[in-house]
Amino acid sequence: MDSVPAAGGSPVLYRGATGVSTCFGTFGELLQGRLPAPGADFLVTLPVARWTMACYRVDPELAGVTVDPPAKSKARRMAEMVLQCAGGPPGGVLTLDGNLPEGKGMASSSADLVATARAVANAVGLDLPPRRLEGLLRRVEPTDGVLYPGVVAFDHRRVRLRALLGSLPTMTIVGMDEGGTVDTVAFNRLAKPFSAADRREYAVLLERMTSAVARRDLAEVGGIATRSAEMNQALWPKRALADVARIAREVGALGVVAAHSGTMLGVLLDTADPGYVEKVGATVRACSLISPDVSLYRSLSFD
Repeated sequence: MDSVPAAGGSPVLYRGATGVSTCFGTFGELLQGRLPAPGADFLVTLPVARWTMACYRVDPELAGVTVDPPAKSKARRMAEMVLQCAGGPPGGVLTLDGNLPEGKGMASSSADLVATARAVANAVGLDLPPRRLEGLLRRVEPTDGVLYPGVVAFDHRRVRLRALLGSLPTMTIVGMDEGGTVDTVAFNRLAKPFSAADRREYAVLLERMTSAVARRDLAEVGGIATRSAEMNQALWPKRALADVARIAREVGALGVVAAHSGTMLGVLLDTADPGYVEKVGATVRACSLISPDVSLYRSLSFD
């Protein structure tokens, strides 16, 4: 990074100062719902080995931020906010690249924003701890918990960490896309149809998930994820959930995971299972009979 602190702590920026950062995505959520307290929406993340990479290069001759691809307007806004925090606004070029599909429920937008914020902060020498980053994200849109490593419980509408739950052993997700895209902002405006009994159940599921992650109990995690996918049918139903759940039972998988606000369903498989290879093959073949769009994903472990 070609910058040095000036008097008063503001960085002096030179042409070509560059910051780079990445952010992982998720495969939907292990658990998502609403707790008994008013407005207490939450989710539990499932980080996967797919990323967004952001590169920001300072160019003082530019009047503002240029973004590639140009459609990434939310990332441009994030870059501009970080530059304002740093005492800018200097101009620069932001480039985004990655392998997270958009509008599918894999936190592509959240990953764009987090990677952008950190890349710009790296370029201009700005300290950007998670709580400060939450405040910036809150000004853009509801956001997943991908700014924190590991499995976390996160209030995505208020953009606030609830708890760091820990790390899980690596899993494979046989993912199936039902097609189309979902606008996360529009989804979060939907009225939640969950009853008081549902909210109490979500509270119990969150307690169970917290304990299961601490114990690294993949079977319990899979069971809770399956139940969360079932409960989400009242809000954003998946046409193939019953079929995917049947496949998971038949192959002896850990369970089913859903992109609660997206288009993806997945079968969770333990990579340490003695029958892992056979189970992956059987799951892929069975899911391919339902959808032509079947892919493998690997969850991230942060041990």
